[in-house]
Amino acid sequence: MTEDSFPRQQARTRRFTLGAPRAFSVSPDGERVLFLRTRGGDDPVTCLWEADAGSGAERLVADPRALGADEDNLPPEERARRERVRETAGGIVSYATDRQHALAVFPLSGQVYAVRLDSGDGEPFLLPTRTPALDPRPDPAGSKVAYVHEGTVRVLDLATREDAAVSPAPESATVTYGLAEFVAAEEMHRTRGYWWSPDGTRLLIARVDDSPVLRWHIADPANPEREPATVAYPAAGTPNADVSLFIASTASQEFKPVEWDRDAFPYLATASWADRLLIVTQTRDQKVMRVIDGEAGQVLREDSDPDWVDVVPGVPAQLPDGRVVWTAMTEDTHRLLIAAPGDLRSAQPLTPAGLQVRQVLGTDGDTVYFSASIEPTEVGVWSYSATAGLSEVATAPGVHSATAKGGTVVISSSELGASLGSVAVRKGERAEVTGIASRAQEPNLPAPEPRFLSAGPEGVRTAVLFPSWHQPGSGQLPVLMDPYGGPHAQRVLKARGAFLASQWLAEQGFAVVIADGRGTSGRGPAWDRAVAGDLATPALEDQVTALFAAAAQFPDLDTNRVGIRGWSFGGYLAALAVLRRPDVFQAGIAGAPVTDWRLYDTHYTERYLGNPALDDQPYRSSSLNDDAQRAVAARSLLIIHGLADDNVVVAHSLRLSASLLAAGYPHSVLPLSGVTHMTPQEVVAENLLLLQVAFLREALSGGAV
Repeated sequence: MTEDSFPRQQARTRRFTLGAPRAFSVSPDGERVLFLRTRGGDDPVTCLWEADAGSGAERLVADPRALGADEDNLPPEERARRERVRETAGGIVSYATDRQHALAVFPLSGQVYAVRLDSGDGEPFLLPTRTPALDPRPDPAGSKVAYVHEGTVRVLDLATREDAAVSPAPESATVTYGLAEFVAAEEMHRTRGYWWSPDGTRLLIARVDDSPVLRWHIADPANPEREPATVAYPAAGTPNADVSLFIASTASQEFKPVEWDRDAFPYLATASWADRLLIVTQTRDQKVMRVIDGEAGQVLREDSDPDWVDVVPGVPAQLPDGRVVWTAMTEDTHRLLIAAPGDLRSAQPLTPAGLQVRQVLGTDGDTVYFSASIEPTEVGVWSYSATAGLSEVATAPGVHSATAKGGTVVISSSELGASLGSVAVRKGERAEVTGIASRAQEPNLPAPEPRFLSAGPEGVRTAVLFPSWHQPGSGQLPVLMDPYGGPHAQRVLKARGAFLASQWLAEQGFAVVIADGRGTSGRGPAWDRAVAGDLATPALEDQVTALFAAAAQFPDLDTNRVGIRGWSFGGYLAALAVLRRPDVFQAGIAGAPVTDWRLYDTHYTERYLGNPALDDQPYRSSSLNDDAQRAVAARSLLIIHGLADDNVVVAHSLRLSASLLAAGYPHSVLPLSGVTHMTPQEVVAENLLLLQVAFLREALSGGAV
């Protein structure tokens, strides 16, 4: 506990993620667990640690401060990668190991460090790479390290210290080798652009040419002497980067292309190189996906859907006997498949209907670990093997994940109990369970006690939070809807950490209602596809349904005083609510809202609304800029946007503000200088919460707040 206010504490602890262990990997013998963690709950510098799987004893492997880390001078490509993965900490935020966990490498301030793990007490040492160096990865044998420098993939031989390029130099300033393009990192879960072959003699390398992509310019109005940042942003309906693949030899100049129908399948979703080279490609409309043997050029499987085929994280994975792990949609369920490559087309699901596979977490021998849901507010871990069949690993109500190797399973859990999270290490089937300690701070806040309900005929999962001091029947409270409400994310989960900010808002005198409507994760393909062609109507209808269902169950909710706030899609939903349903919502706080879907990226937006160059109607009906003209009553609206946002650019909010002004619709705009789509700055993050409460108090002042 600290003396700070909750807003200050939440900002300083990066939403209580600092000090929590993460990014686990287990050695093949199951004896050692490597992970990242800061030294404390308010320390933003991440260190690399190792734990003994049997005893739980820890050792500090690498401390960035001792290595002279300089967070102020990161390569711009590394800053962009961190923005894409929403990384808010500094120091060692990524690492890679060889196959045996004998060597780990990590980037730090544009340089590459390595550490020998097999000696037990190895010290990190600087590698003589060119700088800046990006995304270093050792080969499977741990004898070489590949990295990207100035758009070229290079390989350093650790024995000879020879450093050589294995890809051509970029042909122009718009070309890179070995890096992921914007939409792959932002939307496809692919943040890398090269892969080692199993024997370490070759590399699969992505070539990205973003010359076709529109150039946008993000200025810093608070510092007009600075040049605007130029970014290649593939807005919906406009050209994407041109992505191709090559196989490079580390021993020769051989550099040969990987062939597939790039005109019909321009998206490279992911790649996997184990027993064989597998690549996954998509059509531009994302309605067809192929798994391809990258060396033979053979299509092993093709999946199609009238709306879209989902990119499921973690697949394809490969088992030691060459079988391929994949997923398929049948009986309104994402289901697990395992089959030999030649049988992948006809493979039958191995998991039952109703168990929604969310992600394949990894493999250990012939066992596959995956996260899945039966109840969408819970995310469990299961395993499957041919010998043991389907088994529960961690399925208590909550949110769980796992990593496994050598018979050791590391299970991360977050539940509704007193702790924000825990990590258990289970070594062998009957071994005693050890743990990896979290050093995250405990919130200076009463523990959230969400009341869950399923609202309306669709069963919209909803959580309601009250002030800890409120007694039922003691008086009505104004209502604050606090959703995300869109694809890819959930807010209603049985995990304490999901409700911290909402509970603090409740403590200010609100009944807070959070609802995951149609389109949000965890409910299956039909639920996801309810927003196809219309991102506005189902999402808003479900918020209204949840509000009145909550009020029917809890009479202390005052439906005459209702506000709504959100960020990103939640910000879009907040603005949508006050403009289209002013009969329900009296105030809205729209943070970084997507107001015009033509200004958002291709891979996300075209999945739901199609290509606006072919049909603009879904974009007109889902966007906000015409709503001001149609609004029948003005409600209080606060728009907040970071001027440095390169994901949802500030043009969204500025265009909405211009439309509102032209219609005579009163509103306020709060620009955040130097702030991106994340708001990690401590003072900014704290005061944003305080300002939102002040705005809501005034806007909903029809009674005591």
